[in-house]
This record gives sequence, C-alpha cells and structure tokens, in this order.
Amino acid sequence: MYQVNEVLCLDDELFRVLKIAGKDIVWIALDDKNAFPSLESLDSLEQLVLDEKLIRERDPFAYLQQEAPEPGSKAAAIRDRNFKMLQPLIEEPLFYIPKIRSKVFKSILEVEDISKPYLYRIARQYWKRGQIPNALLPDYPNSGGKGKRRQAKDKKLGRPRVHMEGVGAIIDEATEKLFRIVIDKYLLKENEFSLPFAHRRLKRLYDQLFPNTPESEKPTKWQLKYFYDREYGFEEKIIKKTPTQHYKKDIRPLTSTATMQAFGPGARYEIDATIADIILVDDNDRTQPAGRPILYIVIDVFSRFVVGWYIGFENPSYVAAIQSLHVAMTDKSDLFSSLGIECCEMDWPSSGLPESILADRGELLGHQIEGLEEAFFVRIENTPPYRGDAKGIVERNFRSLQAEFKPYAPGVVSGTTVKKRGGKNYWLDGKLTISEFTEILISSIIMHNFVDPMEKYDRSEDMPTDLPNVPIHLWKWGLQNRTGRLRKGDEENLRVALLPREHATTSEKGVCLFGLYYSSPEVLSSGWLHRTKSSNRPEKVVVAYDPNVADKIYLLYKPNSRDYWVCKLTDLSREYRNCSFWQVWRKQDEQKKELSKQRLAADKTRAAHEERIENIISSAVKDTPRSSKTNTERMAGVSKARAAQLETERTHRRASTTSSTPSAKIISLRESSDDDEYPDYEDELFDGGDD
Repeated sequence: MYQVNEVLCLDDELFRVLKIAGKDIVWIALDDKNAFPSLESLDSLEQLVLDEKLIRERDPFAYLQQEAPEPGSKAAAIRDRNFKMLQPLIEEPLFYIPKIRSKVFKSILEVEDISKPYLYRIARQYWKRGQIPNALLPDYPNSGGKGKRRQAKDKKLGRPRVHMEGVGAIIDEATEKLFRIVIDKYLLKENEFSLPFAHRRLKRLYDQLFPNTPESEKPTKWQLKYFYDREYGFEEKIIKKTPTQHYKKDIRPLTSTATMQAFGPGARYEIDATIADIILVDDNDRTQPAGRPILYIVIDVFSRFVVGWYIGFENPSYVAAIQSLHVAMTDKSDLFSSLGIECCEMDWPSSGLPESILADRGELLGHQIEGLEEAFFVRIENTPPYRGDAKGIVERNFRSLQAEFKPYAPGVVSGTTVKKRGGKNYWLDGKLTISEFTEILISSIIMHNFVDPMEKYDRSEDMPTDLPNVPIHLWKWGLQNRTGRLRKGDEENLRVALLPREHATTSEKGVCLFGLYYSSPEVLSSGWLHRTKSSNRPEKVVVAYDPNVADKIYLLYKPNSRDYWVCKLTDLSREYRNCSFWQVWRKQDEQKKELSKQRLAADKTRAAHEERIENIISSAVKDTPRSSKTNTERMAGVSKARAAQLETERTHRRASTTSSTPSAKIISLRESSDDDEYPDYEDELFDGGDD
C-alpha cells in the first residue's frame, strides 16, 4: 500500500503520490517541468513492482520539512502569500481532473493579480515538493552562485570604488599565487605577523613582478583579507599557526575518553611524577629547608583508584618509579602499619599486576623494565614526547591531591618561582617534614579512593544508576561485572623483576659489579673462582641490584630465565658492607679524587727521585777509569773482590752493633707458661692446604 507524498521511481524517473483515489493513485512526475497530476491504477503499479521496474525512493525535498525562515522575512512572506492564493486548489478534492482544475485556476486568476504561467509554476511546485507550506519557499539558496568562485576578466570584481582613485587590481591567477606566498610566509606561522605587515610585503613583491604599477592599482589589504578568509578554513589556520605539540596536547578536538580503552580494573595503569608545590624541612633540624619532594602516582584508568605512590627526595628516575610500582602491585598492610594509618586489608582491595602500564618517554623507556615485561607479561606503553595529555587521568590527580594541603600548609610554592625584589622567600616558610607530608598525602589518597565521589566520571551504558562514582565502588563493580585483568605474582620475584639490571664481569676474585666483588655458594660450586687457565666461568653475566642495598645482588645465571642466585659481598669488598650503592659510588668518587691528588704529589717526588738516580749513575760513569786488565783477568777476580767486599760489610756491621751501654732488664708482664704461645693463623691463611 502506498502513502500520500511517497516518492516512487519508474525507469529512472521520479513520481510523487499526491492522493489515493479508490483503486487508483494520483501522482505527478518530479522531473517534468510541464507535468500535471495524473491517475494510475494500483493493479498496474503492482505488476510494475513484480517486474522490478517500480521501487520506492528517498524524497529529494525532505529537507523542506526542517526549514524555518525568519518570521517577517521576504521568503516567509512569499510562502504565505502563495499558500493562501492556492487554497481553492488545495481544498478541491478532484484537482487531478483537468476540467475541474482549469475552473479552479480560472477562479484564482480572476481574484489574484498574477499571470497564468506563474500560477501553474507555483501549483506544480506545491505538488512536487510535498504538498506542505514550505514547498512554496523561494529557492534563494540557489541564487547568487554561493560557494562558486567568480573569475575576473576585464575588470575588478566587487563594488566599484567611491572615494579612492583608480579602478583597482584584477585578482587573477598570478596575483593569487602572490597572495598564497605572502600568507604562507607571514600569516600562517607560529609567530604570526599582522595583516597590514603582510600586505606591505605583498606590495613589495608585486612591484618586483609588475613594475611601474600605480599605488592605487595594486591589490588592497581587503582583497588580501578576502582571499585569506575564503581560501583558508578555520581548522587549517589553527593547525598551521599552532606548534604541533601544543596543538595535539591542548587544542585538538577530543573524540573519545581514556576509560573506553580500559575494560575493567587492572586493564591499564597510568604512572607519572611531579615535583610537589611545597618546601619541606629536615627531619633532624626543622629550621633547615630540605627542598621540594618528588611525588609518583600509579592510578587505575577504569576506576580512578590510586594503587601506588612514591613520596620522597629521589629525583624522577627508574629507581623511584619501581618503588611506586612495587607499592601498586603488592600488599600494603605493612606499609600502612609503619605509617600508623588504620586501613585493614579487607578495606583496601587486593593487589595485583595490571595488563599494561602507560608511562611517558622517561623512566620506563629502556631495557631496565624488560624484567617485568618478560617475567610477568605486563605490557609497557609509552606516550609520544611532550604529550602529557595522553596520561590525563594521572595528571589531573596530581592537582587534586595537592589541593588538599595547599590552602593550609606553610611553604607552598605559588605563582612564579623567581623571587621578586623585596618579595617573600618561600624557601624559608617550610614547616613540614617528609614523614608528615607523606602522612598527609596518603590520607588524601585514602579520601580519594574511598570517600570522594567523582562528578565527571564517564560511565558506561551497563553501569547501574545506583553505583556510586567512588573509585572503590567502581573497582569492586568492575571486578564482578567486567573481564578480570589483575594477576597475582610472588612479591619477592616481583621485586627482583623490577630491580635495575647491569652486566657484571667475572674473575677468580668473584662477580664484579661497580668495582665490588660478590660470591655465593652456587658460584663456588660451579667452579667459577678456581684459578686455572681452563676455567668455565663466563666473561659477563646479567645481575639485578637494589640501589638501596649493596650487600647483595641477584645473579641471573641462566639465559632466557628468571632464576637467580643471591650473591653477597666478599671480604675483598668488605669496606662497602652496610652501604647503599649511592654511598658506594660517592665513596669511590671521593677515593678517585684522593688518588688523583696522591698521583700528582707522587709524580713530583718521583721526578726528583729519577733525577737523583741519573746523577748517581752519571757520576759513577765519570769516576770509573779505563781498565788495564783484560776481560778474562777481570772475570777471574770476581770471587776475590766479592769476598773482600763481604768482609768489609761484616766489619762495618760488627762495629755499628757493638755498644758500651748495658742492655735493660726485661721484665715479663705475666708468668711464663708452657701454653703461652703466639696464635697460629696457618689454617685461615692456607684454607684447604691439606688438599
């Protein structure tokens, strides 16, 4: 069954159904300028449908239903006037019969002051465009050549001049080329020049190509501006005027949200660091400023739950990052107990390893994090450079956490960090220690995770309306209703996997890392320390080390395996026991500096020593006369000369040891005993000598 105003297509020709008249329909051809309504039987239409010749088509004038001309406008007035004029025809039920239609047209022409062709045209327009008042709107959008460029031929386009002399420049292809050169060079730049400046450069360039042109016949500033606005869209101007990184970070349109890529808790963690806007003081001396602390945050993208953190003075580095990651992936009950914060294990959700970690191109960009990737299959993602917006969730969380203490805490860094003349030095205003600041931030993290609702959290369609926008509730709901992404891992293995790695060398002294020597029972039993030329020890091995503890390292003895041996410092490096690697490096640096000073002093003394030797040798050479004996005679007298020299030496020693002063009496401090003997360290010095 067909409906009134439905558009049908027959042999690539469009028809509109105007009326259903019993077993017939009244339709009109849309593409025929002289068409009038005609009858067609439904039976014939049904046969055409079966022959696949008649199909339904989209209405080409459907847009008129949404048109709303301004009240009182010329278009609205023409529409209303023509609709009122056609009322007799619209109200006539038999308008499709030619004789009746002619009578209606004749009656309208007798009353209205219009021509017959005009009446026929608006009647066809009314029928063809949907039989609604808006069908009679004039086609003003099609007039004027909107969107079409006009070409100047013999004279300048636009309004003729009134006040300025001359006719004006014709903007042809050559002039438009100059426009583009000037616009690209001066207007579409990060440091944009003004339009008058660009116009002056245009006229200077115009003079080079078209010399002796009067000033009044050169392109005007408004012609340049018109071309600029016509040829360059808003988006193109913004992109070319803005630095690429700034555009991508702050200006580009946002088409989605980060939560769309996180299907549940643990799908993605974001990690980042910032320098806190506060000056802290020394724990042992509150009058001594200690500087601004470093804050690392690890946050779950799906629930916005803060799972890990680091608060301290360690500069942003891999060492500080792995501490926050270790907190994020392990149980925190001991941490809270040490800080005196009540947060039982049942309240805090169970820890686990995420599917991926998103970081910037810094601490986690390198081979150090490969241990976590390979051992626990955690995917590490890095943002492009200068794109902090790619980690917008953790970046926004920094501002929220610092807003907790800024209104109250002394020593807050605000405004410019450069002290003005006569201004207040915020470095001297600090009152909080690092432990107090840590307690404040962790308390703020707990408030964020368990109490504060998020007003702008982008919820998905399957979340119930009564689900609070609090991270802990979103976390628990996600674990129950979304795909679980968290995985459990052994804490000690996880800690070792996060530790930084280095290549160490091996020798008969042990495993050498940063100049320190390590060994273990496994290393000894493997024969690596035996002093033979055919030793089976490898030249280099991979070790993991904790920068906070230099007493032991973890030797990864198998390639493509996470198994390790725990190696401890040998006696050869006992100087560095109970030290951190930072202390080791500082000591080594100080020793190298001292050694360089000793070498300089030794070089000076050795120069004098060598000069003395040279003088003695030179003098001896001069004092030695030429011998009158033959070489054979000289060699035969060696024994006699040696005996004479030995006797002289013994006589000299005897004379120097003979003294007239009697020796003092030796008094024993304890009674003599058969057991009084000096200790014997033979076994310690020659361990295994019996072998």
